Amino acid sequence: MAASSAFPPVLSPCEIKVADYGLQFEPANSGEDLNFPPYTTDLILTDGGVYDNLGLETAWKRYDTILVSDGGGHLAPEPDPHHDWARHAYRVLNLIDNQVGALRTRQIIGLFEQKERKGAYWGIRQNVATYFPQYPLPCPFDRTMALALTATRLAKMEDSQQEQLINWGYAVCDASLRCNFDQSLPAPAAFPYPAARV
Repeated sequence: MAASSAFPPVLSPCEIKVADYGLQFEPANSGEDLNFPPYTTDLILTDGGVYDNLGLETAWKRYDTILVSDGGGHLAPEPDPHHDWARHAYRVLNLIDNQVGALRTRQIIGLFEQKERKGAYWGIRQNVATYFPQYPLPCPFDRTMALALTATRLAKMEDSQQEQLINWGYAVCDASLRCNFDQSLPAPAAFPYPAARV
């Protein structure tokens, strides 16, 4: 968890001496990269999103079925960009990250379309009507887009908002799975939190 929260440049890198925890990695003859000291004794870690925010490359190299849930943020247009080097560099890094994420998403959807992998992709900013025009649970696009704008932060969230986010995630996941992965799955009868809706 600490490494996953080690977002650069403020919280990264997360440095772990493996021996401090009474652990020892046994080098394997698996042909995997970096399977030798110091990479197995002194871990220098950062948020995995620096390399692959959805973790797709590792998954599609090893598995035939890939289920992708994308709750990532949206990079909004900036009509008056900052000109100081720090904030400008931050914006440039965000643009690069956004493009890498978009590329990974296109790659996995392409693998699904070419039948090289089985699975489904769904995202918090999608319209459930693109899967099923008459989706059985009410998911108005204006409401789901408002939920998609929920800030990601390490702070307490109102129970009602959390329940609405869970309901929306449940619905978009169900729609994508039934449309793209297994059409024999039964349609949902209710949200996990029916009173909260979306």
